[in-house]
Amino acid sequence: MNLVCLTTVAITLVAQAGVRKVPAEDVLAKFTDHTFKFSGGEYNDEVFHYRLLSPEKIEPGKKYPVILYLHGAGERGDDNSAQLMYFPEQMASPEWRAKYPCFLIAPQCRKNKWWANPLRPKDPAEAPPGVSEQMQVAEGILAEVEKNCPVDPQRIYLTGLSMGGFGSWQLAMRRPEHFAALVPICGGGDDSKAAALVKLPIWVFHGAKDTVVRPELSRKMVDAIKAAGGDPKYTEFLEAGHDSWTPAYSDPNGVVPWMFEQARK
Repeated sequence: MNLVCLTTVAITLVAQAGVRKVPAEDVLAKFTDHTFKFSGGEYNDEVFHYRLLSPEKIEPGKKYPVILYLHGAGERGDDNSAQLMYFPEQMASPEWRAKYPCFLIAPQCRKNKWWANPLRPKDPAEAPPGVSEQMQVAEGILAEVEKNCPVDPQRIYLTGLSMGGFGSWQLAMRRPEHFAALVPICGGGDDSKAAALVKLPIWVFHGAKDTVVRPELSRKMVDAIKAAGGDPKYTEFLEAGHDSWTPAYSDPNGVVPWMFEQARK
């Protein structure tokens, strides 16, 4: 239905994506299928499908938080389902959905493309300027949902893991005033632009044993934001490898309740 309402780390992300997983049918059923038509560049006039989880009951006159979720490299494609693994799957469960009613947007990055500009593990600042078309699609989808759904403009959240962690860092640095909270997991960004994020509530996660995306990339971003006057939270799981998103998202007293407490002033 339509809503009216290669660098070393890049190659490693693909190589270690493993067997492709897809969400269960009952999870898919909770996310409605929408389309967004993109204009410009390689994908001019092409239709992108995305998934949207809505509050089970939308009360008249009430506005709800919205989360833009950027998936990892292993969930790329155009099946409009693989991107619901992990965090979206969790948020669609009866317990989490009842406790945190919101709009959760799950766009899907095309195969062999990236949310952020080409990943540069040694120095993300070397990435070429501009915004990838995949990111432009995600931003367009977010704007569409904001326009046509009862979204609380003070509670727009951004999170992503791995490839989506890089993407969430980049998008937040471009539009820090738009988001109420940022949760990048096992990603990295351009620390030379860290000053843009000093006022944004941020909680960063990484696994100490991550060999796919080095934890130094998250540490570098956190240190740069602190040096610029910000106060980001940072959690490094000592025994976790690349999958630091499962312990991060699933803690009932952790980042999800923290995120929903944040609101732009």
